[in-house]
Amino acid sequence: MKILAIETATEACSAALLIDGEIIDRFQIAPREHGHLILPMVDELMAEAGLALPQLDALAFGRGPGSFTGVRMATGVIQGLALAADLPVAPVSTLAALAQQAVSQHPQQTIYAALDARMSEVYWCQYTVQDGVLVARGEESVIAPDAVRVEQGHDAIGIGHGWRTYTKELTEAVSAKNLRLWVDSLPRAKEVAQLAANIVLKGETVAAENALPVYLRDNVAKKKAQQK
Repeated sequence: MKILAIETATEACSAALLIDGEIIDRFQIAPREHGHLILPMVDELMAEAGLALPQLDALAFGRGPGSFTGVRMATGVIQGLALAADLPVAPVSTLAALAQQAVSQHPQQTIYAALDARMSEVYWCQYTVQDGVLVARGEESVIAPDAVRVEQGHDAIGIGHGWRTYTKELTEAVSAKNLRLWVDSLPRAKEVAQLAANIVLKGETVAAENALPVYLRDNVAKKKAQQK
């Protein structure tokens, strides 16, 4: 299986190429430089592997939540590549990609992924691992840190820069017996590619025009407008 993945939803910009279980990638923390970096990263990976886009099985992207600009960029780039090469797309949750980093090292623990969403909120989701596969426990949300509610007492990992910004509030909300914090972790295309492989195997890819971003905050605004 051959999958090209990109992730630009935070200050990190990355691309990865999965080839039959092996991954090569590019990763750089470069706020506001994603537009200059992402396509050269893709070109470098494809050249290194000696592949052309039509030889791939699918494309994948971090579909958010995250920076509106970053999520839109990933969506636009992947749609363009998919249309040009007539390839299916696997949209992957940016929060799931973040949580996936902890799966191999701590497969028995609950994983709380939190990205700083600005405006005194975090993008948040809780995950566990079943048979080596990451499983979301509840919906992704954009929420005030002190409004987070989880089942208490789990050994857990808190991952993402939301934990750095709101360490006190989130630690109190989770109240885990043994909580490890990975506050410097950012979503990477490497894990987007890994999660995309399952999507491809399940036949759950979408056409380019249906590869859509997930903003969460934008969705909440729409729901409130509809309620009025």
